[in-house]
Amino acid sequence: MTKASSAPNALLWLVVSLVVIALDQWTKVIASTSLVEGVPDPVVPGFLNWTLSFNPGAAFSLFADAGGWQRWGLGGIAIVISTVLVVVLARTERNDWRSALPLALIIGGALGNLIDRVRFGHVVDFIQVYYQTFAWPAFNVADSAICVGAALLAWFSLRSGKDHPRGQ
Repeated sequence: MTKASSAPNALLWLVVSLVVIALDQWTKVIASTSLVEGVPDPVVPGFLNWTLSFNPGAAFSLFADAGGWQRWGLGGIAIVISTVLVVVLARTERNDWRSALPLALIIGGALGNLIDRVRFGHVVDFIQVYYQTFAWPAFNVADSAICVGAALLAWFSLRSGKDHPRGQ
């Protein structure tokens, strides 16, 4: 047995996924009970509002008017992606945080939004970033975790060659 194959796997990092899911669901409950749909509540005037919205589609409301299939289609995609990433975590060494952390964030975000799709048929969004007339589409904690996880995955992948001399 090689040293790498006997090392503990990174499934423990799923605790990060659970924290993301809990934080995402908790903030969505607060937003849903405290905000009025479509009515901005300024947090940082000129930059950030809490604005409750419901997105039946994917990112940026893609497929929002697709006739209903997107609830289960996008949910199925979230399940497949999360399953694949859990398998990757199981094959990753626990101390390889540069691989494990981004995957755990993506899994938590995907499952946080999946819970909304199954429960409500849409995703609850409430964070709106804007500047003057430009407004980014509303998003949530799960979306943030997915984006941060994907950005970290890309960053660490691009940086991996700089950590080691060529040929090693």
